[in-house]
Amino acid sequence: MKALILAAGEGTRLRPLTNDRPKPMLPVGDVPLLEQIVLLLKQHGVTQIAINLHYRPWSIVHHLGHGRRWDVHIHYSFEETLLGSAGAAKRLEWYFDESFIVYYGDVYTNMDLGGLIAAHRQGGAPVTMALYSVDNPTECGIVELDTQSRVRRFVEKPEPDQVFSRLANAGIFIVEPEVLSGLAAEEPLDFGHDVFPRLLASGQSIIGYPITDTLIDIGTMENYQKAQRLAAQQSAHQPQNDLSGQIVAPTVQNVFRRFILNRSEQS
Repeated sequence: MKALILAAGEGTRLRPLTNDRPKPMLPVGDVPLLEQIVLLLKQHGVTQIAINLHYRPWSIVHHLGHGRRWDVHIHYSFEETLLGSAGAAKRLEWYFDESFIVYYGDVYTNMDLGGLIAAHRQGGAPVTMALYSVDNPTECGIVELDTQSRVRRFVEKPEPDQVFSRLANAGIFIVEPEVLSGLAAEEPLDFGHDVFPRLLASGQSIIGYPITDTLIDIGTMENYQKAQRLAAQQSAHQPQNDLSGQIVAPTVQNVFRRFILNRSEQS
């Protein structure tokens, strides 16, 4: 199985932390989140990884290289214009000749990807989506499942009066290559807005895989702070061995601390 890590966004809600790096390169603890994602994929046997790039791309390339340090192989896809999650996958259609994981680069979790992979292989659907419970369904793609864990409804970022569930797309899902065949090339397309509704409308199945693992979208300052607290708790008694993480972390950590301090003083 291969993987696509989506890392092209600018992370505007996290400025000034993202002034000099893309959002997935922010450290959670002492290690950039993107590196942690690569390690999680490797732990579950996924060693062929593609990463799409747009904003500050060289900070990612310089840190990860071709992935040899982690015994993985990384292929980069540079987007001059943002193509969206599905558009990024479509551009790499030649690369995805087997089932592949789509992993949003701002998702902090240590979930068991093996369970998701097993559910996909057993379910036989073109897409299997990890799901988690959220407090803010208007900011997510929410789903309704039937008794066989198949998605009955999917709505991306519904209006408050359209909320029917708190079960949401976790930003990690498995896709079969044939899903890409009907998509237009080099056009901005999103899995949530475009592909999933289209699959359901055509009668195809999407399997939902609810998880109870901790999962945080670090896309806001509040969530990034929450992830930092969690990482600090988990690493309190662990040795810090990753020198590259220590090189990357201090500057952005100091900016983060100053941001939180200034905000508290203003309030």
